[in-house]
Amino acid sequence: MLPYGKIQAFLYILFSLTLQNPRGCAIIIHIPLSKGKIMYTKNDIFAQLDAMHAPKGSVVMMHTSLRLVGEIEGGAQGLLDAMIEYFTADGGLFCVPTHTWSEIGEDKITLDFLNPESCLGTFSDIAAKDPRGVRSVNPTHSIVVFGDRAAAEEFVKDDEFVKTSTAPESCYGKIIERGGYILLVGVAHNRNTVLHCAAEMLKLPNRMADKPRPTTIRMQDGTVIDREITLYYTDYSPDICWRFPKYETAFRYHGCITDGFIGDAPTQLCSAAKMKDTIALIWERSGGEDPLAVEDPIPQAWYCRK
Repeated sequence: MLPYGKIQAFLYILFSLTLQNPRGCAIIIHIPLSKGKIMYTKNDIFAQLDAMHAPKGSVVMMHTSLRLVGEIEGGAQGLLDAMIEYFTADGGLFCVPTHTWSEIGEDKITLDFLNPESCLGTFSDIAAKDPRGVRSVNPTHSIVVFGDRAAAEEFVKDDEFVKTSTAPESCYGKIIERGGYILLVGVAHNRNTVLHCAAEMLKLPNRMADKPRPTTIRMQDGTVIDREITLYYTDYSPDICWRFPKYETAFRYHGCITDGFIGDAPTQLCSAAKMKDTIALIWERSGGEDPLAVEDPIPQAWYCRK
C-alpha cells in the first residue's frame, strides 16, 4: 500500500473533487478542465494568474510539471518568459528551483555553473541557462532568481555560506520572511521545498542528518570550491517530503492556499509564512508528537480552531 502522502500527491493531479478518505481527512484534489484542447498564450496565462490574485510585487517560487501544463505558446521558454514578465512587473522577484542534490558523490561536480542544469527537469534547466537570472551558490538546492538584477543578487548572496540545504538564512528562508509565495503548478506539496526550511526555522526534531556531506561547486570562471552541506534526514522515512501532502488539509483550513490553473495544470498559490505558522500550530497542539511520523492523516484537533 502506498503511504498516505504519496496517495495524496498522486490523486492531486487527477481530479477536481473534495473527497473524504476512510480516516475522515479531507483530501483536496483537482482535474484539468481542458486537457489537450487549447494552445495557451501569454495573455491566457496572465488571466489565470490574475484569477488567483497572484502578486506582482512579491517573491514567488514556482515548482511545475510541464507535462500537465499542456501546450503553451513558445513552449517551456514561453512559459518562463510569461512568468518572469508577470511576477517582476511591479518590482517582484520570480524564482525557479534548480536543485542538483542528485550529483552528490565522489568525483562529481555537485553544482556546475559551466554546465547549468538541474535534476528537476526541463523548466528548471531552461531557467538555469537563462542569462536574465541570477543563480544562488547553494550546492544542492540552488534557485534562479529573475527581476531587478541588484535585488536578485542581494536575494541570493547568503546562499554562498549556508551550512544546510534550506537554511533559514537561505533564499528559502527569505521567501518566508518576506511574505512570499510558492506556486505549485501541477505538482503537490511533496515538491514544496520551502517546507524543509520551515522545519529548520521552527527547529523541529528529527529533520537533519548528524553529519554534513562533501560537495563541489565549479564557478563560472572555472574555480572549484569544496563545501560541506547537511541534508535532510528522518529515522522513519527515506524521503520526508513524500509526507508533506499530509499538511494540505490544515493549510487549506488556515487559508494558506488559493486554487487556480496554469494552462491545464491545477495550481496552488501558497503563502509561505502562513504555511510555516500552520506547521508551528500543529506541533504546538500535538504536544511534540511528530505529525509526519505515521502515515495517518493529521488529527483535526491539531489544527482546527477550538
